Amino acid sequence: MLTKETVCVKDVVDRRFLPYVRKPARYIGGEVNQVKKDLAACDVRVALCFPDIYEIGMSYLGLEVLYAVVNGLKYAAAERVFAPWLEAEEVMRKAGIPLFSLESCAAVRSFDLVGFSMTNELCYTNLLNMLDLAQMKVRAAQRSEEDPIVIVGGQAAQSAEPIAEFADMFVMGEGEEAVVQLIELYRQIKMRGGTKREYLLEAARRFDFVYVPQFYSVAPTGSESYITNELGLRNHFHSAVVRDFENAVIPERPIVPFVETVHERVSIEIMRGCPGRCRFCQASYCRRPVRLRSVERIVEAAKKQYAATGYDTISLLSLSTGDYPRLEQLIDALNAQFAPLHVGLSVPSLKVQKQLALLPKMVTSVRKGGLTIAVEAASERLRQVINKPITDEDLKAAVLAAFEAGFLKVKLYFMVGFPGETEEDIIAIADLSQRLSGLRKDVDGKWAEINAAVSWLVPKPHTPFGGLGQRRRQYFEQARRLILDRKREKNMRYVKFKFHEIERSILESAMGRGDRRLCDVIEGAWREGARFDLWNEGFDFGRWQRAFEQCGINLEEESARSFEPQERLPWAHLGSPAGLEMYKE
Repeated sequence: MLTKETVCVKDVVDRRFLPYVRKPARYIGGEVNQVKKDLAACDVRVALCFPDIYEIGMSYLGLEVLYAVVNGLKYAAAERVFAPWLEAEEVMRKAGIPLFSLESCAAVRSFDLVGFSMTNELCYTNLLNMLDLAQMKVRAAQRSEEDPIVIVGGQAAQSAEPIAEFADMFVMGEGEEAVVQLIELYRQIKMRGGTKREYLLEAARRFDFVYVPQFYSVAPTGSESYITNELGLRNHFHSAVVRDFENAVIPERPIVPFVETVHERVSIEIMRGCPGRCRFCQASYCRRPVRLRSVERIVEAAKKQYAATGYDTISLLSLSTGDYPRLEQLIDALNAQFAPLHVGLSVPSLKVQKQLALLPKMVTSVRKGGLTIAVEAASERLRQVINKPITDEDLKAAVLAAFEAGFLKVKLYFMVGFPGETEEDIIAIADLSQRLSGLRKDVDGKWAEINAAVSWLVPKPHTPFGGLGQRRRQYFEQARRLILDRKREKNMRYVKFKFHEIERSILESAMGRGDRRLCDVIEGAWREGARFDLWNEGFDFGRWQRAFEQCGINLEEESARSFEPQERLPWAHLGSPAGLEMYKE
């Protein structure tokens, strides 16, 4: 039966946990605009879990939206759960305190649905750790009827097989409408005294965005083809899409955290999807079609959020804000409303084209400290390969316009490891950075400060590059040397380079494109202490190498694996957009 009692652990948390952790404000709840319902009076109780610390999770807009959607249902309640930091986990384990929610201090295992927003492969061990801290079995097959249903959404759902053994259900695509449908179905089955299996089977039959791994097994041919013995179940899935984006929920009263978070601002998604198709970008292929919100709707939402929070910055979010067709009109409207209040605008995700060249002149209230531009490749030829049609002329015009508008420095994002890339393309990263720094001399006679971040290409599922093997470690090490040697050779005092950690990129490539064999790898690494792999305090590459070896898999070979055209991709059944062909060198 799906009915269960709510277990509150507030007394033990107050006495045996909060006095012994470094940042108790991460765990106490009670912030401005928090929603706290009577869990016992709600038909469906949902724990919204984020597999990272409070400061990161509270800056994730997706969690904020789901929180507003679920709590907008009269018969349902949503409460937040974040991953305890290392010292807090130690306190919990010593005291036997189960993982709990912030609003009611309720044990996670007493909720009906436990949903995880998984945004990165390097959070997989935190998923297992949070289940274990909740005093639940990490494998779905070992959990009982009394345990809540574990649902995974976000990026991980689009390539679910590496963690298929740990979740009861994956929800692909956009969650605003899907979560309501799933909660309503749960409520119906609960009211008639149904079981967990009944719910999972009905959801799998009814919704094409739902994947329940326990009903599927890998075909014995050795290919990554998944079969089911259950009647009425599909073999291919499609992402949920919110068609009416104009009227989709925008949180009107966002929670104001007690501690400083990554982003402290009014955040409004102005457009969903991206008209560009950069061949390395998973989001641009998985979030389709492009949908817009009206200027009027955005301004009204900004007014409500500002009144409820008092934040001094409004951030306009999308995969490519510069492609919003009414951007100039939107900025004028926001400036008219908020400039007198000394509220600034943050306009990320800009395109380097004529629109961007004009933008610094339009945005009189944008913070002038620096401008961020994702160039990706330093040569026009390589940008054509990755389908990012930026010309050097447009790039120069954009940066020069930024300096003329008062911006003092520029941050550039580059990536190394693209197909068809040469040593000259890599060296050009340093040369381009220096040329852009020199453009400021035409404005005030000074070199501009350029911060160039260089990452390593991680082939992503559902993209044209997804079937390509990642470049070897030695290639990336050589690329780093080439760039730094060029910096020294030309004495680039005003250009600073920051390189992503190569070993993390290798692990991300192996995990993101893996199959169900990786469930054993991930559990093995977690049992050896892996968690918080996105953090320097938690990441240990040697631990992961050993976990792969114990399962008979070579980590670096797995990351460099190329799929043949005839191979069945491990993610092919999980909503891969039609018409994509593997990009070949």
